[in-house]
Amino acid sequence: MEKMKLMLVEDEERYLQTTAKLLKKRRIKVVTAQSGAQALDLLKTHDVHVVILDIKMPGMDGFKTLKAIKTLYPPVEVIFLTGHATMDSAIEGLQSGAFDYVMKPADIDDIVTKAYEAFEKRQRLDEKIRGLTSGSKMDAHNDK
Repeated sequence: MEKMKLMLVEDEERYLQTTAKLLKKRRIKVVTAQSGAQALDLLKTHDVHVVILDIKMPGMDGFKTLKAIKTLYPPVEVIFLTGHATMDSAIEGLQSGAFDYVMKPADIDDIVTKAYEAFEKRQRLDEKIRGLTSGSKMDAHNDK
């Protein structure tokens, strides 16, 4: 079974490093980025399943980053991370395609649980796509 690959996007370096270290202790592969733009650059070269994304960041905020991820990498699941949570921002994130959200300071168990739920959703989608593509190959073969 494939292991989950996670990206943590957070502009507060101390929080980023501490959370990444806790995730790695749980044997989760983690890539870190300190901005939305850096996250998009890293997604070009890293096969990531789930992105934990801070909403409030200078420059490209979480909403703009989410929109870009969903446009460029639709199968990637995104979980919003926010310390400035309002129900409005959480609802907006979910309506924009985020899988879920967690509040800072987030308990590492909550982050891990939601990340694995998002990863399982991604795996089910990948299996469905593989089933459709192998089915269409069978149909093409049977048409000959």
